[in-house]
Amino acid sequence: MKVMTDPVKHPVPHPPAAATPLALAGRAALPAQRQAGVEVTGAQSLIKSLEALDVEVVFGIPGGAILPAYDPMLDSTKVRHILVRHEQGGGHAATGYAQATGKVGVCMATSGPGATNLVTPIADAYMDSVPLVAITGQVSRNLIGTDGFQEADIVGITMPITKHNYLVTEAEEIPRVLAEAFHLAATGRPGPVLVDIPKDVLQARTTFSWPPRKELPGYKPTTHPHGKQVRQAAELLAEASRPVLYVGGGTLKAGATDELYALAEKSGAPVVTTLMARGAFPDSHPQHLGMPGMHGTVSAVYALQRSDLILALGARFDDRVTGKLDSFAPDAKIVHVDIDPAEIGKNRHADVPIVGDAKAAIGQLVEALAESGGREAPRLAQWWAQLDDLRRRYPLGYDRPTDGALAPQYVIQRIGEIAGPDALYATGVGQHQMWAAQFISYEKPYTFLNSGGAGTMGYAVPAAMGAKFGRPDKVVWAIDGDGCFQMTNQELATCAIEGIPVKIAVINNGNLGMVRQWQTLFYDKRYSNTNLGTHGSGRIPDFVKLAEALGCVGLRCESYEDVDRVINEAMAINDRPVVIDFIVGADAQVWPMVAAGTGNDEIMFARDVRPIFDEDDL
Repeated sequence: MKVMTDPVKHPVPHPPAAATPLALAGRAALPAQRQAGVEVTGAQSLIKSLEALDVEVVFGIPGGAILPAYDPMLDSTKVRHILVRHEQGGGHAATGYAQATGKVGVCMATSGPGATNLVTPIADAYMDSVPLVAITGQVSRNLIGTDGFQEADIVGITMPITKHNYLVTEAEEIPRVLAEAFHLAATGRPGPVLVDIPKDVLQARTTFSWPPRKELPGYKPTTHPHGKQVRQAAELLAEASRPVLYVGGGTLKAGATDELYALAEKSGAPVVTTLMARGAFPDSHPQHLGMPGMHGTVSAVYALQRSDLILALGARFDDRVTGKLDSFAPDAKIVHVDIDPAEIGKNRHADVPIVGDAKAAIGQLVEALAESGGREAPRLAQWWAQLDDLRRRYPLGYDRPTDGALAPQYVIQRIGEIAGPDALYATGVGQHQMWAAQFISYEKPYTFLNSGGAGTMGYAVPAAMGAKFGRPDKVVWAIDGDGCFQMTNQELATCAIEGIPVKIAVINNGNLGMVRQWQTLFYDKRYSNTNLGTHGSGRIPDFVKLAEALGCVGLRCESYEDVDRVINEAMAINDRPVVIDFIVGADAQVWPMVAAGTGNDEIMFARDVRPIFDEDDL
């Protein structure tokens, strides 16, 4: 049975902007009030600095080198600490909190292995431009460089994956360093900042006063775009016959969704939203073609590939979107808007480079486009006829397994339909991530959280925990795979103890699904080390029993008849976390697909089907 979604949807009213867009993250760096100098320890200065920066939660685990900081934290009435079960979980929780709230996420760990356990979430935040401050303890200054117990050069280790990092050598530096760290994390292109503090610095006596004077003379991100370049971009957009608005996660970071909506309406151009930008533009809007890239919609991939103008908004032309770079969009001129000048021209030459904040740039584009004529429906009529034809011929869809097993796409689609567009959805990485991007309709910004650039398995559960803490008014679902879930599910104990009632859907196909798909397609079905053993009567582990052991409600669903019932049962439980073990078919695959190393012209709509762009499409 082929199940397809409606490829052409009816427009909906423009959704209100998120209450706390990531563009507001800089607020956390503003001092609440001036505080005169008082004598404190370095540890007390650290906690007072966090309070002055309006930090409401720190996700972390104490240990020897960071322990001095935990003593004054016990007395804080402003900063709540969430004791996670693994430092990686703390880092991902801080990331989920930041993505859901727009504030800077904060995590804390001790020296050595505690700090190195943060490397993965720091790298993840760096790739996805998430404002994060990681505070680590370090061995005392006299032991640095001696291979002391639990010593690791975390500053050196994280230098390639942080926006900036610090080794604090004097206690009096703590307020300034914290203020700078939060400012750096939240402004310009957001990203992670690490602050490493030796134990004896935390124990030393010092004087605390606020606000400190930040010393960042070389840090001056360009926020205001150049007017001449904006006008050039508007002229190109007004003249183009096959334009596309290529929307990346930077549009969400800038809080530019209102401006994007206005630009789309004014220009009449098709819109594609990347994995990191899902929700930036309503899925139900008739100009939205969906997600481009390796597992994007056929119409979105085609639109980019055959465009004569790509207006890239906070996107970075990564390989998962472009496919083989030298064959990507060969006839397109490029307008590239990004706050990070290093991104412009990195992968694709920009005919019109616009360095600046996306909110400001898009707003000015709308104004300039109005002056140059704006929307001309006849000029784009043929372009839209081609795109609408592709939407009709190749809608997203899936086959229900012939053996009666649950289709994972159906499960995820029903979660989205029942929980609705106001819920937040966090995913792990793999097939379930792509299906969540494809089969849940995102109508509002900041509702889809995932690990895009790093592709981190184990992201979903702790990220959902952080998101739910930051947005307790929202229903938060983690859509995870049975492989990803086993990497960080211990954080469900944290959720149960701390009163964070997330809902977890484990899409359990018994395998590392995306790896198995590649083995099916490219390795002659030689399934080497992808069977996880989570299916059948002898399943290990039993996710229902595991959920109950971690203080959660555990449910299982194996039939279509029970899908809605168990989802609604989970929706009704709000005092504890809920885990649903959805037993789904092992052979479901993610389509469409552009295989790694191939060009977008070679997109496949289904297994054993030749590339779909034929001469008529070209």
